[in-house]
Amino acid sequence: MLPPSGALTDALPTSRLGPTGRPLGDLRTELYRIPNLANAGHVCGLWLQSVGVLAVAAWWGNPIGWVLSFFLMGRAFARFAILGHEAAHRLLFSNRKINDWVGAWLVSYPAFVPIDAYRRSHMAHHKEEFGPNEPDMALYSGYPISAASWNRKMRRDADGESGWKNLKGLVLALRSNSARPVALRILAWQTVLFFGLWAAIGHWWVYPVFWLLPWMTMWRVLNRLRAVAEHGGMIASADRRLTTHHVRQSLTARFWMVPFNTGWHLAHHVDIGVPFSHLPKLQHELEEAGYSAPDLQWPSYRALWRHARH
Repeated sequence: MLPPSGALTDALPTSRLGPTGRPLGDLRTELYRIPNLANAGHVCGLWLQSVGVLAVAAWWGNPIGWVLSFFLMGRAFARFAILGHEAAHRLLFSNRKINDWVGAWLVSYPAFVPIDAYRRSHMAHHKEEFGPNEPDMALYSGYPISAASWNRKMRRDADGESGWKNLKGLVLALRSNSARPVALRILAWQTVLFFGLWAAIGHWWVYPVFWLLPWMTMWRVLNRLRAVAEHGGMIASADRRLTTHHVRQSLTARFWMVPFNTGWHLAHHVDIGVPFSHLPKLQHELEEAGYSAPDLQWPSYRALWRHARH
């Protein structure tokens, strides 16, 4: 799944990009600007979708509405994850206290994520992709894999086996003096959601079926598919074109799996200080410079996944 060596041209540095692709001067100033108001709207919109689709389904009273809600809630967790990722990078809000509070209480804890532990792990991922301390290696190492192995991974994600491992880890964290405070905050949020959705929608089963279950199943599938598309089959290198894929984005993929510009993942790894709203601009600069050439780009996610199994 590595790019052809002939496509790795020495296109950098330029007057606007440094030797590793990071923006320079006025371009850096422009791309580093955090859009606080827009991001506040994204957080509010996420909650409006997450609760709104369930309220609409209850009002409609049709089984089709509940089925659609289940799938849309899987999508919602992809959105929680990416806004939490932005907060972990401290790029959600320019005020650090606001960034960390919103990132924890309104984005990460409702989605079962201990954001401080995630931040430490994720920074280790950026420090040395595919290195000896890479925390996410299990998600994308060893590709391409056999079709049988691919199917087993997808089955474990889809039937809740992977989700149960994560949920069990959260419960077991209550035994740890250091992890217990955060685990209690997450479980407290889930309790609030259980009773809040019951009171608002009128059914006790809304939380387990339409919050917990999509997180344990559909979100696991989306997360693995995205992770494979980001780094599957790549290698350790100082050249980010050898650690990270770039996939041409479609509206369908952005709606379901890679919201908030997370599909511009090569640009994100080139410079982790660029907020998600500016990643397409940085990718355009990389393409204009010849660093991210067409031969280095996958035409679609499906094309990449086909190469990820054999």
